[in-house]
Amino acid sequence: QAPFTHEKHVFQNHGDGTYFHSGSLAIRQAIAAKINITYKILYNDAVAMTGGQPVDGTLSVPDIAHQVRAEGVRTIVVLSDEPEKWSRHELFPDGVEFGHRDDLDAVQKRLREVPGVSVLIYDQTCAAEKRRRRKRKLMVDPPKRAFINSLVCEGCGDCGVKSNCVSIVPLETEFGRKRAIDQSSCNKDFSCVKGFCPSFVTIHGGGLRKNQGSGEADFSTLPVPTLPALDEPYNILVTGIGGTGVVTIGALLGMAAHLEHKGASVLDQTGLAQKGGAVTTHVRIAKEPKDIHAVRIAAGEADLVLGADMVVVNDYWALSKIRAGRAKVVLNTHEAMPGTFTRNADLRFPAAQIVEAVRQGSGGVAPEMIEATDLATALLGDSIATNLFMLGYAWQKGLVPVSLAAIERAIELNGAAVQMNLKAFAWGRYAAHDVDFVRRAAGLEKDPKVIHAAVLDDREISRSLDEAVARRAAFLTDYQDKAYAARYADLVGKVRAAESAAVPGSTRLAEAVARYAFKLMAYKDEYEVARLYTNPAFWDEIARTFDGDYRVHFNLAPPLLARRDADGHLRKAEYGPWMRHAFRLLAKFRFLRGSAFDPFGRTAERRVEQRWIADYFAAMNELVTGLTRENVTLAAEIASVPEHIRGFGHVKERHEQAAREQWNALLARWRHPQAPRAAA
Repeated sequence: QAPFTHEKHVFQNHGDGTYFHSGSLAIRQAIAAKINITYKILYNDAVAMTGGQPVDGTLSVPDIAHQVRAEGVRTIVVLSDEPEKWSRHELFPDGVEFGHRDDLDAVQKRLREVPGVSVLIYDQTCAAEKRRRRKRKLMVDPPKRAFINSLVCEGCGDCGVKSNCVSIVPLETEFGRKRAIDQSSCNKDFSCVKGFCPSFVTIHGGGLRKNQGSGEADFSTLPVPTLPALDEPYNILVTGIGGTGVVTIGALLGMAAHLEHKGASVLDQTGLAQKGGAVTTHVRIAKEPKDIHAVRIAAGEADLVLGADMVVVNDYWALSKIRAGRAKVVLNTHEAMPGTFTRNADLRFPAAQIVEAVRQGSGGVAPEMIEATDLATALLGDSIATNLFMLGYAWQKGLVPVSLAAIERAIELNGAAVQMNLKAFAWGRYAAHDVDFVRRAAGLEKDPKVIHAAVLDDREISRSLDEAVARRAAFLTDYQDKAYAARYADLVGKVRAAESAAVPGSTRLAEAVARYAFKLMAYKDEYEVARLYTNPAFWDEIARTFDGDYRVHFNLAPPLLARRDADGHLRKAEYGPWMRHAFRLLAKFRFLRGSAFDPFGRTAERRVEQRWIADYFAAMNELVTGLTRENVTLAAEIASVPEHIRGFGHVKERHEQAAREQWNALLARWRHPQAPRAAA
């Protein structure tokens, strides 16, 4: 390709497995052809592409370095998340450079200027494999976890961009969509912490608090259902995502059938699903082994579809197994975002469309739906219990043709987290029998009490415009003072009155102004971040999530102290528990905000935030003077533009510039509406 393109240099990725079986030959040929190319060899200790098998061969990082040097590569760089383990440089050829994985971008920019073939060896064990090995006690589990302060979070999604991790999940709050970390699936890679945002804390020591549900149940009182007959093979399709135990369900059912001397086949389709990808397991159970002639469930032949993940159920190859009048579908209603959410912060989960697709496939019969992830996590402290919970639910509904004793014995023989899995299965059974009791036991029943306006807790959602305005006014009083809050409330009141007069019954514009005037006025400067970290609700949530002897560290990029990365952006560093005391002190000086004595008020970021507030108030006063039924939708769209101003520092700057362009374009449409065209 090189002679036929103007591209001076390219990068080529190789996994360690690919390098071993054939990739080294490509490097040899590139050297012979004198091509300007950098081979990036990922030494991750697993063939992640096809499910995490061990790498064939015995190559180590030093072996690869010696091999490529012998082929003629002069420039070799080794990057690692633990560079200190390669402190013995004598293991490598002379001239090999070493660095931390954080230096990847800078190193790549340098290597693209190196003539000829260069090699970058990126040494980091596959994150999903680390998680598996830690669970099996084969690898040290670092006593450290990441956690997000949702009040500080702006929902910009930079943490997802930095980490590409599906354990970062959306959190819908009173003040918009934020981010949270699924502690049960977190691989402790900590790339997410590099997202340019002060909302991340790291918890050192202690551990996750287990068994958060307070309820108990007498499982011995549950009735035994009538199990399906096996006049012909019974087909169960289990669908879920990698890393959550889908394959385990198939193994347990296969073993349970074997214990009862029945025929069983289990086909796992994992493919690229190392973590977060689609996984399906085809389970076929019959009276005798000779009754099973194929292991794959054919189209329209499923008797039970156990949908542990809604998105996977919605795929055509899963829906194709459902036939009206035959298949029963049990669906977990948990909205697990697909991997594209890491790059699309505004992605909305299509729950209604998925349920409708399943209903249509079932001939108009709605699936059995259960909030399995929420219940299992609340009751057992770990979302990994979800799939056993769902299996128990389906079994109690009479949809699994093996006995209770056989399933429980299979769980025991599996030998992994036996007590938790037995309990998860039992709670699933109880949910099929009395779901309201299980919800109460899990502590997930909705509290009907009216939310107090002054509560600084974004997890409770307001149920009316009046309540939303009252909560935000109370928030702004604490943010600055009563006069500042009154300015906000007066604007919303003015817009609401004008909208009611121009478009009776409409509150669309007023709701937008209530949300986004507040968003602009409550910008998160240094004082506000400090104040939010003194909020008792945040520390209560930390205490509910973790127990033991732990310390909370803060991940920040103070402009006067932080180093800059290869792109010139500030780089975050970790600060100890003493920052909590500094936050308390800094929060007390918020009365300086906007004054001549404000040490932070002269930065470009603060000036832009103040300009937005002034522009927004001026524009809303302009909108209410010309509001009509025909243009109220455009007015609400203009009022909602601040939704897209998110993040901190350079991330916010990028979003702000895009929002300003949209703002100017929409205001131009408002000020210069197109005249209606005459009919031809």
